[in-house]
Amino acid sequence: MITVFWVLLAVVVYVYAGYPLVLMCLRALGGGRPVRREPIEPPLTLIISAFNEQDVIAAKIRNSLAVDYRREQLQIIVVSDASDDRTDAIVAGFAGEGVELLRMTERGGKTLGLNAALERARGEIVVFSDANAMYGRDALRMLARNFADPSVGAAVGESTYTDAEVESERSEGLYWRYETAIKRLESAIGSVVGGDGAIYAIRRSLYVPMRADALSDFVNPLQIVAGGHRCVYEPGARSFERAGDDFQKEFRRKVRIVNRGWRATLGFARLLNPARYGLFAFELFSHKLLRWVLPLFLVALFVVSVVVAGQGPLYGLALAGQIIFYVLAAIGHALRRRPSIPAVFSVPYFFCLVNLASMLGIFDAFRGKTYTTWTTARAK
Repeated sequence: MITVFWVLLAVVVYVYAGYPLVLMCLRALGGGRPVRREPIEPPLTLIISAFNEQDVIAAKIRNSLAVDYRREQLQIIVVSDASDDRTDAIVAGFAGEGVELLRMTERGGKTLGLNAALERARGEIVVFSDANAMYGRDALRMLARNFADPSVGAAVGESTYTDAEVESERSEGLYWRYETAIKRLESAIGSVVGGDGAIYAIRRSLYVPMRADALSDFVNPLQIVAGGHRCVYEPGARSFERAGDDFQKEFRRKVRIVNRGWRATLGFARLLNPARYGLFAFELFSHKLLRWVLPLFLVALFVVSVVVAGQGPLYGLALAGQIIFYVLAAIGHALRRRPSIPAVFSVPYFFCLVNLASMLGIFDAFRGKTYTTWTTARAK
């Protein structure tokens, strides 16, 4: 059991610390693949996905019209997933400024909306955005410059959470900064694993229509990498948004994401073949697959720690450390409705929440549950 303990501990440490360290070593050893970036402005289509976004859609459109990109080269399409509030009327009010409304006749989910929007898109480059994601003025130009490199098929921008007001936003922001650091490393040596629904761009010619239940900003980049192109990270293209305003909403969102991401990965299992896809297979396995199944290793590690705790002070300390960590997480759960929670409680709680969401998302996938439509994490 001692050997099992060390194997389980090694997996847990590898997922969160070892994997980024390996990426850093690969880059330091000369494994970098620089992207050829040039200041180009090809015809570009910005697609904004919306469902009942009356509170933010006008600000998003004004933000999109104010970007530093030649207007004659920019097409803006808002896809309304059969919104039943004032979203459509607000968008229609911008028709005189060239903003196009594409209303879906019935709710089919974001992915079906994107499939329909691509049929109307005229740009060589297509940028996907959410209604609450506000772009930096040069975001579109920063994304476009990556496509001067013919090996690039997709470019992912940098999502940034605005000043946190409640603890769920602060915890999500911390987690997102960690994810951003990994994206930088992955892109430096090859391709980023997945996109970001708030801000990512592709070559229109590489788009392949997806099923309604597909996680578009994960499946679409996988399709592009499978086709032999890179998906790179562009830190200069910045998007600003608020995270979900409570832990429960973020939890439900992560369950959906893992559920759809797990099924997508199984559908693209060929990408896990290192003989064919090299480093990307390693990235996909380490960053996504192993991260999603980590809850099983955490549970097993705790059980094994209980068994071996009496075999030396080191093992006793390992068990005590885990117990303390989970007690702190439990206190964080009890305090979750407060606007401010000390990090000593909120970080363990958010860690446990993320891993529980992964476990439930995979469980839902195995029992055949899918997610096609939903309300946003910020919905009341």
